Amino acid sequence: VQLQASGGGLVQAGGSLTLSCAASGRTYTFSRYCMGWFRHAPGKERDSVAAIGRSGDTYYADSVKGRFTISRDNAKKTVFLQMDSLKPEDTAVYYCAARPSIVTAIYYSVSDYGLWGQGTQVTVSS
Repeated sequence: VQLQASGGGLVQAGGSLTLSCAASGRTYTFSRYCMGWFRHAPGKERDSVAAIGRSGDTYYADSVKGRFTISRDNAKKTVFLQMDSLKPEDTAVYYCAARPSIVTAIYYSVSDYGLWGQGTQVTVSS
């Protein structure tokens, strides 16, 4: 499975962006993957942003709760991250990741994921 993230860009504080992560390759079991979004800001470690499990249950980091929404379209083999009320501290390279799962648990640690897409840069100006 390959993951392709897109949708990053430059936006003013308070603005919105929607990131997409499309899966390709052997994706017939895409619905069985737990999907996550992570971000890596300069000088910081890669951190979890949001995750969505097989059943659609979601997880959000405290810093993005109420502002970001993760969703998935299994038919399109795509996961989305809607980002609203963006802040300069949201500036980072955003990565999507996938983990095949036989249970409905949500995984949100970097070490839980073995499949990663390339990053997409999000820059929020003040």
